[in-house]
Amino acid sequence: MRPLRPFNYNTSAELFPAAIRKKKRAGFAYRRFGTAAEAVRFAMEELPADSLNGAYLQVEEARFDQNGIRSLYESEGFPLPRRPRPEPAQTDADAA
Repeated sequence: MRPLRPFNYNTSAELFPAAIRKKKRAGFAYRRFGTAAEAVRFAMEELPADSLNGAYLQVEEARFDQNGIRSLYESEGFPLPRRPRPEPAQTDADAA
């Protein structure tokens, strides 16, 4: 088995929307990014969840689906600062 080569976040990337047949337009249009890191950050932090579902990221010859994009974002090698996660909403039951 060949070892996987490290992912290059500095390579240009393309983000393609999900093919949604019921709607005339997807939640976003095709976008090209100067770096894969910018594309991954945009997908994870800017896209609504329903737009990310079914979208894919193309980096050179590799394609990444929603799970692949999430893995790249959560990787220790991700070079950009991540947006802080919002605190979960506290309910009355939690306060008691």
